[in-house]
Amino acid sequence: PEGDHYRTRLTHTLEVTRLARTVGRALRLNEDLCEAIALGHDLGHTPFGHAGERALNEIYGPGFRHYEQSLRVVDCIEKDGRGLNLCQETRIGILAHTKGHPEESREAVVVRLCDHVAYLNHDLDDAMRAGIVAESELPEIIVKRLGTRNSRRINSLVDNIIRTSSAGNVGISDDMQEVWDVFHEFLYDRVYHNPVAKGEEAKVENILRGIWEHYCRYPEKLPDDFRGIMERDGLERAVTDYVSGMTDDYAIYQYGEIFIPMAWSVK
Repeated sequence: PEGDHYRTRLTHTLEVTRLARTVGRALRLNEDLCEAIALGHDLGHTPFGHAGERALNEIYGPGFRHYEQSLRVVDCIEKDGRGLNLCQETRIGILAHTKGHPEESREAVVVRLCDHVAYLNHDLDDAMRAGIVAESELPEIIVKRLGTRNSRRINSLVDNIIRTSSAGNVGISDDMQEVWDVFHEFLYDRVYHNPVAKGEEAKVENILRGIWEHYCRYPEKLPDDFRGIMERDGLERAVTDYVSGMTDDYAIYQYGEIFIPMAWSVK
């Protein structure tokens, strides 16, 4: 939704980082590793969120997944293409934050759980602010187990992770898993698949496809930062890197600059 009081990718990342450090400290894990993974976990997200990711996955031949792009940002794009030389635990944690990895650390699991805690609660809070969902519509199990306030819900989930994980593997309890699943299902039904939001997805693909094809047609217009990537990895890869790194507002601005005629005056 439009407005200055809704969460952004940056505020989400900062919240995941805070939660991950809190859980990591309580479990006596490597807090710095938790923070590094959390700060890098969403670097590969596209403009327009998951709608943009789906669009780029259709547009770019080899396919596009934001968690792979996050790793590409730190390995191949930062520092003029030289990468950040991160340790393997951080790299695997960034790559694994969505689907897991056989070599992932306990810190990586902490970040993945905290990512879910943050986006579930923040997306619900934003949806309620926007009038998409009313408090009275929340499933009873969520209200009973987690409470009605955003901070209470977050604290309940974080506390469960800490209490459940202190005995061994990082995770949530079986009874909280039921609440977790209901929470996910409710948001997908009422928020993520909301007709208003879904109705905008065709526009997202049109914008990103238009920009992507424009720069593939006119590679000389790519910013200098991406020329080296183009020479090393190919034109389509460089254009995909450039487009995926845009914000919503900048993608809309770029589309307007490329395709919308500007007014001009006659003297």
